[in-house]
Amino acid sequence: MTAIPVSAVIICANAQQTINACLSTLAELDEVVLYLNDSTDDTEQLAAVHPNVRIVHGTFIGFGPTKQAATALARNDWILSIDSDEWLDEALLSSIAKTDFADTHAGYLVLRKNRFCGQHVQRGGWGNDELLRLFNRNSARFNAKMVHEKIEPDATVELRLLDGVLWHDAVTSVDQFLQKTSRYSELAAEQARDKPAQHPMFALLRSHYAFFRSYVLQLGFLAGWRGIVIAFARATGTFFKYAKRYSKSRGFE
Repeated sequence: MTAIPVSAVIICANAQQTINACLSTLAELDEVVLYLNDSTDDTEQLAAVHPNVRIVHGTFIGFGPTKQAATALARNDWILSIDSDEWLDEALLSSIAKTDFADTHAGYLVLRKNRFCGQHVQRGGWGNDELLRLFNRNSARFNAKMVHEKIEPDATVELRLLDGVLWHDAVTSVDQFLQKTSRYSELAAEQARDKPAQHPMFALLRSHYAFFRSYVLQLGFLAGWRGIVIAFARATGTFFKYAKRYSKSRGFE
């Protein structure tokens, strides 16, 4: 069977809980570039048993720049950007296999559905996302954002939606969610270092609104206890993003 001429690109560290599920759905692709940064668990050993995986080690320099660096290491121009806690369903894999890879000015969106502790969640700001994930690296690239990075296509690229679903195990435990919230708030504060810092009282007000928006306006209350945790994490991340920026502006790293 001929492999699908696509390089999946993953950057990760300490992903032993989800990496097997992710890589198992990528077995029909020509290669997977697994870019590890300071991983200390069994991610590398688990990934090494998958024959199409090529493991490289590098420094994390922010999500956008690191993903762009990993993309440059692929042997195919067609790139599937995927995270270690995501996996393809059969319909999405089949849709990728049928893609016309001769059309280098096409870009492909995927429908991503998010899971929180094993359950699909569509409320609280966790609605289904259509994201550009399959692209030709000669006509699209990652931007330089430290967090909340995006793939930016050339003006000539026509975006099309693939069939199927990209499942995202966004949260596997509340503790993991807490760690992720802390990390993302740090990256967001670093990214906004050059912007004027505002007093922590502003951070407090913004965090209260973040909770209200997630839990009430975005109907997080319909997601049960998961909706409460998501809304509180949104509020916490918002508060510490601004509080950390304020602290850094005064020389406290």
